[in-house]
Formats: sequence, structure tokens, C-alpha cells
Amino acid sequence: MLPLFFSGHRADVGATRASVSARRARVESLPGCTIVFRQAEERRKMPNSVVSIQGLKKEFRQGFFMRRVVAVGDVSFDVEPGSIFGFIGPNGAGKTTTLKILMGLVRPTAGRATLFGIRVPNARALRRVGFLPENPYVYPYLTSTEFVEMCGGLSGLRGQSLRDRARQVLGKVGMLYAADRAVRKLSKGMLQRTGLAAALVAEPELLVLDEPMSGLDPVGRKEVRDIILDERRAGRTILFSTHILSDVETICDGVAILRRGKVVVTGELSTLLRRNAQITDICLSRVDDSQLSELSKLGLHVERLGPNAVVRVEGEVRMREVLTQLLSQGYQVSEVAPRQETLEDLFVREALG
Repeated sequence: MLPLFFSGHRADVGATRASVSARRARVESLPGCTIVFRQAEERRKMPNSVVSIQGLKKEFRQGFFMRRVVAVGDVSFDVEPGSIFGFIGPNGAGKTTTLKILMGLVRPTAGRATLFGIRVPNARALRRVGFLPENPYVYPYLTSTEFVEMCGGLSGLRGQSLRDRARQVLGKVGMLYAADRAVRKLSKGMLQRTGLAAALVAEPELLVLDEPMSGLDPVGRKEVRDIILDERRAGRTILFSTHILSDVETICDGVAILRRGKVVVTGELSTLLRRNAQITDICLSRVDDSQLSELSKLGLHVERLGPNAVVRVEGEVRMREVLTQLLSQGYQVSEVAPRQETLEDLFVREALG
């Protein structure tokens, strides 16, 4: 009797599926419904996060005694589709190691990393990624054009479309004037631009950029920022690490701050920065070391700027109290400047505090 039961069960399921398919066919025949169903199916196939890193850890063994070194202790964050995500932290915090794990260049000790919902390393997922390493190596005997075309060829581009795309991205990064110059004759900034062109040539869905502004002058930095914004407008997702906090604050939607291999803050910038908090910088002129020591003993946040100093105070009531105290003690107040909290304030508080 058992086989008959399962046979009948399968028949019932088959009939039910056929009935559902018939009803769906009738609904899809209505104007506009086909598009709605297709969009719903695409949304179901699309992962919630382009990049997802959960509990990532990486340990190395160094020296004769194989001493354990923790490069990445506990890293978790997600990058949403179509966003620009900044990955920041002091030198040695583990940013580059994390990105290498994401690119399949280093295996993690623990945790998991996924691209487009696929666990890395995975060639199918990595084909959809453009990667600029921190120190891109470009074969010195090639020209910029030859190197970018080689990278495009490895990504499947061929013929005239490859040549046209290579010149297009070299023009975008400002390297068209030196496109036929040997790489060994390029400056650090020009090498960085060539590496960025190689990352862009295959029109990837995700850009992973490790210190993309490294070696660039202020004009070059602005041009790279504009390129990142253009790529986001084209529907791409960008994950990049940098030490230049003003760039992150200007263009990023979300951020993760790394400290000693662990993420201490992650989320949307609009949520993390306390825009409603009133912060006031009280600028003092001609402050000597003894006065600076006295200010520190009062529990004030003081920063020396040459012969001058800045006292940073949060809250209007506290600002009035501190200002009155400073004036009564004879300090020369040159400026009182209210402002909003910046990413630098958040970084110093969370990554260096």
C-alpha cells in the first residue's frame, strides 16, 4: 500500500501544479502582468547583498617559531546592490587581507565571504568583478593599451570591441595621451590609472578597489571620485578601501571601520554620523605646554595646531561653560566655530579611541 500512497500523492501534487500554472497563464494574459511576474522572478534571483562577509578571520604563522599573527580577527559587513561602500581603518588593521580573501587570493581561517550570493573563491562570481589591488603590478615591457587589452581578453572580450573598449576606459581614467607609452616609463599615479582602466575594461557589476587614490595628485583624486560616481550611476556596486576620509564622506552610502582586525562600526553614513549633535571648536591662540597640560587635566579634548590649540566641545550648554571657564583663566580665544560631526570625528572616536 505504501507505493500506492506515494504514487497518489505525486499525482495530487502534479494536478495542483498544473492548476496553478493554468491560473497563472490566465493572469499573465492580462495587460502588463507578464512584466510584473518577470520583475518578481528577477528580484527573487537577486541576492540581498552583492558582498556579504560574516565572521571572517585570518591568522598567519611567521618566523622560526611559527608565531601566530592575527591579521583579521572578526569582520562582518554587507554591501547592498548599487551602493558605494567605504572600507577604512588604520595601517595594519586588515583591510587588504580582507579584500584578498574576498577575491579568492587568500583563504580565511574562519568565517565566510560571498559575492552575488556565491561563496568565494568561485570563478563564476569573480567573472563579474573588477579588482584594483593596492599595488597593481603591470608588466613593464607592455604599453598601457596592451596591458588593458590583455586584461579585457582574459575577461572574454575580442577583436575590435576589445580595442574600442580599451581606448574608452583609458580615456576615462585620463591615460589616453600615454596609451602607447611603455609601462616602465610611467609614474606611480599613471600606473594607478592604468590599473583602474584594467579593472573597468570588462564592464563588471562590482568594482573592488584597494586604495584607488594612492599616488594620485588632488586633480587625479577628484577624477577617480568622479569615475566611481559615474560607475554607480551606471548601476554598478563599488567597494573600496582608503585612508582619505573626506573621499569616503563625500561619495559613500555605507562604511565599515576596522580596528585591529575587527569591525567596530558599520552601517549607513547618514545613520552613523550624529548630524544633530552640536560640536563646537574653540580656537585658542599662543598656548604653551603648561597650559596644554592644564586643559587636558580638565578632561577637555584638546588638539595642538602649531603654537595654537583647538578645544572640541559637544553640546551648547557645555560649550558655554567651557568658554566662560577659558576666558576667566585668561586664554586668548580667537574663534568659536560650531559644526556638524564628520567621518573623521567618528573614525578617531571608534578606530583610535
